[in-house]
Amino acid sequence: MAHTGDQTERNNIVLIGMPGVGKSTIGVVLAKMMNYDFVDVDLLIQQRMDKTLQRLIDTLGPDGFIEVEGNVLSDLAFDHTIISTGGSAIYSHEGMEHLGRIGHVVYLKIGLDELHVRLPEFAERGVVMREANCTSLADLYQERVPLYERYAEITVAVDGISITEAAEKVRAALKNEDEKERS
Repeated sequence: MAHTGDQTERNNIVLIGMPGVGKSTIGVVLAKMMNYDFVDVDLLIQQRMDKTLQRLIDTLGPDGFIEVEGNVLSDLAFDHTIISTGGSAIYSHEGMEHLGRIGHVVYLKIGLDELHVRLPEFAERGVVMREANCTSLADLYQERVPLYERYAEITVAVDGISITEAAEKVRAALKNEDEKERS
């Protein structure tokens, strides 16, 4: 459910992490478990710009895409919604600050070895490579992990577990965090 105006309650859950970690898939399952709405920011960007992500990256270049993504992130206003971000969301400081104000930021952490298994066609995926010398999945992983860790309020490792197990693990971590905040 969209929400306009100032939002004081951080009642959304924002999923961040590498491409292929399962942010959208886990997000949909988590939304069903928690009776939340679900939104995929990549789809919002595509709808707003009327182009695929890869076409936007090709047309605008990495910096232009990151600017568009940051603007979309900064405009988000939802209530009780699981927000699945693109893997490059962490390149927009303003966007991530806004997400931290409207929700709990959960980093879905995955090891590089498992990521290689999940993303064999990495090159065709429409992934933003910010640095020219960033040419492999390992380079991208090294560049992004410190940023995910910087913005994460909660980190949940999802290596070797099913989508449902990952969603349960996120829900348990959120409940744990909520109990800490209340005490």
